[in-house]
Amino acid sequence: MSNALPTRRDGYDNDEFRVSGRSIAPHVPSTALSPVQMEDRATIYRSDTARREVDAFRELRTQLLAMAEGSFITLVVPVSRGSGGSFVARNLAAAVAFDETKSALLMDCDLRHPSQDRTMKLNAQQGGLVDYLEDQGVDADSVLYDTGVPRLRLLPAGRSRETGAEYFSSSRMRLLLDSLRSSYPDCHLFLDGPPVRGAPDARILSDLADVVVLVAGYGRDTPATISQAAVNFDPKKFAGVVFNEGA
Repeated sequence: MSNALPTRRDGYDNDEFRVSGRSIAPHVPSTALSPVQMEDRATIYRSDTARREVDAFRELRTQLLAMAEGSFITLVVPVSRGSGGSFVARNLAAAVAFDETKSALLMDCDLRHPSQDRTMKLNAQQGGLVDYLEDQGVDADSVLYDTGVPRLRLLPAGRSRETGAEYFSSSRMRLLLDSLRSSYPDCHLFLDGPPVRGAPDARILSDLADVVVLVAGYGRDTPATISQAAVNFDPKKFAGVVFNEGA
């Protein structure tokens, strides 16, 4: 999966890009976001007008869905900070949620620099992933938030932490993923991971995922650094590289 997405210059700021059991599928938020609000959140949306960036993410979604049967966990990680991994993770999840028979859950696993709740303009008062992993009394459902995008929910990172290695390798993290998969069998999970370079967190997260997508900053990450990042992952899980162009 090596793609080059069309460049946007319409207020997506650093997230511009370029291409070379129980089911929550019927779930629709009480108040869906408008197209203007979706653009303000740098998130794709369905419309009657053809848009190249939406088609690009639909194509990426199609390639992912062809790689595995049923619902699966996809880890999206950038080569380095600023490459646009969170943008790609969010919009891949949104593209899956376009399908009314499916739903998506986006989990912010970049504990050092969490961003998804801020980008989606959510007030995560009940906490997030870190709160669940640190407190046995926190229920997983209590830290899942409506995003305003039909069939897309967010599990934010919660409190920031310098490293996620101990959290991601814990039995409670595995229990969380197993619980989400069994509770929401029609839901595809997207893990928004930290950069590959600089910490082992991305590699540890890859052990929990079924598919890994690597995001490279177009003109930012060199072929050598991309190759060095890719070798961290099991070739059987590695879907490919998406090239993302920042501002």
